Amino acid sequence: MSSLGLVMFILSCAIFQAFPVSSSNNYGGLFPELYQISCPQANEIVMSVLEEAISKDPRMAASLLRLHFHDCFVQGCDASILLDKNSAFKSEKEAGPNKNSLRGYEVIDEIKAKLEQVCPHTVSCADILALAARDSVVLSGGPYWEVPLGRRDSKTANFNKANINIPAPNSTIQNLINLFNKQGLNEQDLVALSGGHTIGMARCVSFKQRLYNQKGDNLPDVTLEKTYYNGLKSICPTSGGDNNISPLDVASPVRFDNTYFKLLLWGKGLLNSDEVLLTGNVKKTKELVKSYAENEAIFFSHFAKSMVKMGNINPLTELKGEIRKNCRRIN
Repeated sequence: MSSLGLVMFILSCAIFQAFPVSSSNNYGGLFPELYQISCPQANEIVMSVLEEAISKDPRMAASLLRLHFHDCFVQGCDASILLDKNSAFKSEKEAGPNKNSLRGYEVIDEIKAKLEQVCPHTVSCADILALAARDSVVLSGGPYWEVPLGRRDSKTANFNKANINIPAPNSTIQNLINLFNKQGLNEQDLVALSGGHTIGMARCVSFKQRLYNQKGDNLPDVTLEKTYYNGLKSICPTSGGDNNISPLDVASPVRFDNTYFKLLLWGKGLLNSDEVLLTGNVKKTKELVKSYAENEAIFFSHFAKSMVKMGNINPLTELKGEIRKNCRRIN
């Protein structure tokens, strides 16, 4: 280990002793106060870059939230999603769920560059993704939560797992439950985190099946509300237009609220993976959709808890991984 790396490890241990994690918060080696001494400006730098980026492009908030999700579901929250391909591995950016779909890499690059100027080799790309997701939600009107910190960055990516582990937009309810269970997440986490679709857009290719051939019989999904269905057909024709986009929450696409769940009750969920939370014959998910539609405070509380839980999927801590200088490549 380099002398700088050893110093940073000793410092992180000292901070951990100064700010011990309470036993009620099981963060598995992560703790919110990590950068209070080593990089006290970290939160401010992340927020300032995001404020500018989201004011220019309100859709960016959802893109950054999605980046964190697509990172954590592959091999844990380790910023593997940010790595460009090299001779040793294929990039997760090229995997089916991500190619021509994920956005926001340049915003993460900007945050990282500014952090490296102020506190070099201190704040990991994985932690930047977690902080950017939280702040994007806050800037969109959603809940605040303390982000446990201390994730380190992976030295490899996993293209194959990115194709397997990330839920597809046409997923059945059982498929969704299975993929979330695989990450240690339960049905409440599934419904709460799906509520992240209260902001953002989806491409026509991800919901075209529902409009024209839901069950292989050349007929639309009967759960779609008629007026909403007709509007979607104008955006997404039978052939072509795969990259045309539609809001996941047609009523308030850039505001983080509980309207997404109200829309599900009205037959206006965009993706099959949204609608099956209500219509997939799983009592727990159906009840949660109704509960969140009725009570935004409960949704916000559950969403924040599930984001902390998701952000704690298999993090690299202590001497594992590294702190990348450039999020797109290993040191």
